[in-house]
Amino acid sequence: MSDAPMIAEKSPAAVEVKAGKTYFWCACGRSQRQPFCDGSHKGTSFSPVRYTAEEDGEVWFCRCKRTGNRPFCDGTHKTL
Repeated sequence: MSDAPMIAEKSPAAVEVKAGKTYFWCACGRSQRQPFCDGSHKGTSFSPVRYTAEEDGEVWFCRCKRTGNRPFCDGTHKTL
């Protein structure tokens, strides 16, 4: 199994988050619930990234899994 995460999509996911709510971002790219973890990383070296929203609003989560600002999109998908 590769050390690189799978590319789920070459675009970010816009998600309305709620202040105080915790989200678990998929780091492996295998989840069927992108951009969130569904446990598909089990048996790999990947772990989901915990994110707790500080305020209500729209957040752009990375789905290419190559971002340098996990779990958020940093535009890396444009170079893939």
